[in-house]
Amino acid sequence: MTRKLVLFVSVLFAIIGCHLITVPRVKVEVNSRPAMAVQMAQNQSTPPFIQAYSQVQDWERLVDIGDINPNIKLDIRYATTNNFLKRKLYSVPRCLLRADVAKSLSNVQQDLEEMGLGLKVFDCYRPWSVTKQMWDILPDNRYVANPQRGSRHNRGAAVDLTLVDLRTGEELKMPTDFDDFTEKAARDYYYNSPEVRRNSNLLEYKMKQYGFDSLITEWWHFDAGDWQQYSLLNVELDRVP
Repeated sequence: MTRKLVLFVSVLFAIIGCHLITVPRVKVEVNSRPAMAVQMAQNQSTPPFIQAYSQVQDWERLVDIGDINPNIKLDIRYATTNNFLKRKLYSVPRCLLRADVAKSLSNVQQDLEEMGLGLKVFDCYRPWSVTKQMWDILPDNRYVANPQRGSRHNRGAAVDLTLVDLRTGEELKMPTDFDDFTEKAARDYYYNSPEVRRNSNLLEYKMKQYGFDSLITEWWHFDAGDWQQYSLLNVELDRVP
């Protein structure tokens, strides 16, 4: 009787154990579907809050840097195929910035002119949709802003640029070309020549004098100090008056 009772109890525990193992598995499989859906939604690059340009107040509107200071040279790379995506992303080669940011950049230009130097701009305001295209190709937030948050370029409050010699029109030697996504483009890269380091430091110094902040991974990138006050925009460059 004792042996049969032990056998019965063993079988009973085995049956209960199977149910204890099986039930959670079914429960996890059912509940995993909503969790997966939420995760997929979070991973999608959905637009953040983007202000309609028609609702932008006068003091927030984008202005063309050519109207503020025509001496600033332009080489808007994303209006050409000479960029890391190898395709044209802008319909027109314009440098658009918020009015206050454009005025600060003009002050940098005027200051540099006393030294026989000037600015050449690679990129200014960037529509959100272009940032999305960039992220699809290079999802690395060291170099491209995550479109779920948007970028300072999308706010018209960031600029990519270099220095030029006004006598020759030539660019000064810098660590790399524009949009070089290697460690050599970083401001703290150790192996730059003294000339390159001097030029890069001068650009950073002059930009900071007029309220711009530098980016450690890209020697050419500067943000307006008050960029947070501006909303994200997605208006195309050729649609800005």
